[in-house]
Amino acid sequence: MKLYHGSYMKITEIDLSKGERHRDFGKGFYVTKFRHHAEDWAMKIAGKYGNTGFVTEFDFYETYFDDHHYDVLRFDSYSDAWLDFVVMNRDKSHKEPRHGYDFVEGPVADDKIQYRLRQFLRGRIPRDVFLEQLSHHEPTHQICFCTVKSLQTITLSENEPVWNIEDISESLLEALMLDNQIDEAKAADLFYNSNTFAQLEDENSKLNLRPWQEIYKMLKKELKTLNG
Repeated sequence: MKLYHGSYMKITEIDLSKGERHRDFGKGFYVTKFRHHAEDWAMKIAGKYGNTGFVTEFDFYETYFDDHHYDVLRFDSYSDAWLDFVVMNRDKSHKEPRHGYDFVEGPVADDKIQYRLRQFLRGRIPRDVFLEQLSHHEPTHQICFCTVKSLQTITLSENEPVWNIEDISESLLEALMLDNQIDEAKAADLFYNSNTFAQLEDENSKLNLRPWQEIYKMLKKELKTLNG
C-alpha cells in the first residue's frame, strides 16, 4: 500500500529521535493512506518555515501486520479502546514510552477531535456522547512506526507522483469559482491565460509533481499581483 507523510521538507531518512512525544500513538514516525490529509498537514506545518511543504510517498506491505516478528496494535474505528490508548499516550505526566508496539494503526485525533477530547478529559462531555460524536467524523487514518525495527518495513517510493494536468486544472477552477464567486467561464479565462498555467504545461517545470493546493497558492499570488 502507498503511505504518505506531510512535512515542510522531503523525507529522505527517518529519524525516530525527532518524533514528538505525547501524540495519539506515542512517539514515532506517522504516515497516512490518505494523500489529501498528508497534503493538508504539509501545508499547515510548512507555514511555520516559510515554504509550501512536501509530501513524501512510501511503500508498505500490509502483510507485515500479520508477521509474528512484530508487535502490532490496530484500531478499525473510533472506540473505547482507541480512546483509552490515545488518552494514555497523550498524558504528559509520563515521560517514558507507554507501550512497546512496533506498529499502531487507527483513526486520527485531528484538530476538531482534539478540542472535543480536551472537553472529555475535563469532564464536560460524557464518554458515550464523545464516542457518538466521533462516529459522525470523516474517515481518517494513521500508522505510527514506533521502533527502529518497524522502519525496516517501509521504503521510499521510487517514483514521484505525477498529477494529471486536467485533474489539477479542474481543482483549480473550482477553487477560483468558490473563492471569487465567479462563473466557470471567468475562472477559465483567468486560469488558462495565467503564467501559472504556462508553467504547469511546461514539462521541464515539473509543476505537475506538486499538490494542486500549492499550485493554487501560486495562481492566487499571480492574480493578486496583476490586480495590484
